[in-house]
Amino acid sequence: MGSGIAQISAQAGFFTLLYDLNPEILNKARMSIEKNLQKAVEKQKLSEKEKKTIYDRIVFTSDLQSCLADVFIEAIVEKPAIKIALFNQLAEINHSECIFATNTSSLSVTQLAAGIKNPERVIGMHFFNPAPLMKLVEVVSTSYTSPALVQELVNLARAIGKTPVVCKDSPGFIVNRVARPFYIESLRLAEENKAGFAQLDNLLEATGFKMGPFRLMDLIGNDVNYAVSCSVYEQMNQPARLKPSYIQKEKVEKGEWGRKTGKGYYNYSDSQS
Repeated sequence: MGSGIAQISAQAGFFTLLYDLNPEILNKARMSIEKNLQKAVEKQKLSEKEKKTIYDRIVFTSDLQSCLADVFIEAIVEKPAIKIALFNQLAEINHSECIFATNTSSLSVTQLAAGIKNPERVIGMHFFNPAPLMKLVEVVSTSYTSPALVQELVNLARAIGKTPVVCKDSPGFIVNRVARPFYIESLRLAEENKAGFAQLDNLLEATGFKMGPFRLMDLIGNDVNYAVSCSVYEQMNQPARLKPSYIQKEKVEKGEWGRKTGKGYYNYSDSQS
């Protein structure tokens, strides 16, 4: 997700820093961006010159001290303490008016903001996977957020070619709140041996869904999808209809996270595909 956001930022003309602690992950991000831009060239959506210009706008770094910017979009692990710690580290080395946007799928943006210096500059900016292709961005405001900041993020989303939808901080925001039954009811049918993963995917795709729930969970990442299900379940006071599935829990515990690990509900010969 982080590499996709960096790519669309650079494509929109912004100087972009892509930071990750792990050099190996950073190198994978570099290769992913190169691959995506090359595909665009092959499809004649970009020229070789435009590809180079876009790529040259991105600086890849594992040095937090070099992360100086006006807007930060965080797309790290879904754990509040780690997100808060990162933003506070960045706050120490940046000017007091820089914006901290979290790409969290379901965590409370208000909770994150409360732990960060100058919480009024914290906002949700939730992209969808894959970020270069999916148009929707949820702009999530909190009780701390000023209308001016919301408008800045709406303008930024439009500037990078996205369609922003403004919503207030709530469990799952809009899309993940609506989408939980799509995943959980499908998992429940599999738990009860009413149908297999491929059968359920094929049935739903035949009714008009572009991708069935199990193929989509593998694309998103079962680790991420399960974390969102757990988060929404807890924040909604554990309604039975939203109880996360033991099938997905087992997938996560086994490291079968989907495409990014090469195995999820399906097997993938190329984990980067």
